[in-house]
Amino acid sequence: MSTTSPEIQSTVEGGFGKRPLVQRLVGANTFWIALVLLALIAVFTVLAPAQFATLFTFQTLLIETSVLLVLSVGMTFVIITSGIDLSVGSVLIFSGMVCGKTMEALSGGNASTAGWGIIAIGLAAAVASGTIWGLINGFLIAVAKIPPLIVTLGTMGAALGSAYLLNNGSDVRSVPTALNRTLGYGTSLGGVPNLVLVAAVITLIGAWLLHTTRFGRYTYAVGSNAEAARRAGIGVTAHLLKVYLLTGFLAGIAGFLSLAYYASTTITAHTTDNLNAIAATVMGGTSLFGGVGSVLGTVIGVFIPAVLKKGFNITQVQDFWQMIAVGAVLIAAVWFDQRRRRQRNSR
Repeated sequence: MSTTSPEIQSTVEGGFGKRPLVQRLVGANTFWIALVLLALIAVFTVLAPAQFATLFTFQTLLIETSVLLVLSVGMTFVIITSGIDLSVGSVLIFSGMVCGKTMEALSGGNASTAGWGIIAIGLAAAVASGTIWGLINGFLIAVAKIPPLIVTLGTMGAALGSAYLLNNGSDVRSVPTALNRTLGYGTSLGGVPNLVLVAAVITLIGAWLLHTTRFGRYTYAVGSNAEAARRAGIGVTAHLLKVYLLTGFLAGIAGFLSLAYYASTTITAHTTDNLNAIAATVMGGTSLFGGVGSVLGTVIGVFIPAVLKKGFNITQVQDFWQMIAVGAVLIAAVWFDQRRRRQRNSR
């Protein structure tokens, strides 16, 4: 006899019942947030067609969102489990710093002319350092049972402070020219930026992992009801550890991508990336209460602030309005999620 609760069984199977497709579509956060994004693009296209609706503008948008998108994919997994990770921005900075210092050390203090062998070692160092912070977060949250907000608030400061200590508070600026030209600004497939291609591949892998594998089904189940998931035979502690490990791993990759693009660690440019990743994930329809979310929604959520910023700059509207608009969309997304949960619970 199965011990799986109906709620967990439905979640693990990824079922939506037998509701019609149109009803499911209209009831999804992703559908409405996609309409918001399309409306923004349409408005700015009408207001400034010669400046906004250009290939260069959309290329720039894709490049500027690539690093944040990689962070947000990891954040999607965390928030679906009903957790939070405030440390991803600091882990990105720390990983980029470790990568830069490693390449400098292997190049005699100046990595500008370093080859791909040294770059590969730098990548490994960035990924390893990010994964270690993810392991620390996962252990303290899943094993030590400390609330995610407190743990990641602590590691946010610890990772950022460690990054400052590694180079006495200064940025690493001697980044291999080959890395910057190839990954940072290089293109493939007829003009698609390589940075965007890497971010797209990572996003597709994240979507596959979340939506088609047992790992993804367990992620939804844990976020829906951790106790019920445990009784259903899911190793909740081990799974949470893996989720935060994955988030740290992706933050390490994001640190490497940022280093490639900016040719510097740019510490001050990433201090709000944690909040931006959370906002993008929630705007994309991932529920702060856990158990609901999608990578597609996160992709849309990442682009909304980027489109607003680009559109306001082109139409010469003050950037302050972007903050107001993003805040309004974020609040609306959370309100919509709460309304949907109340309707579901009242049935």
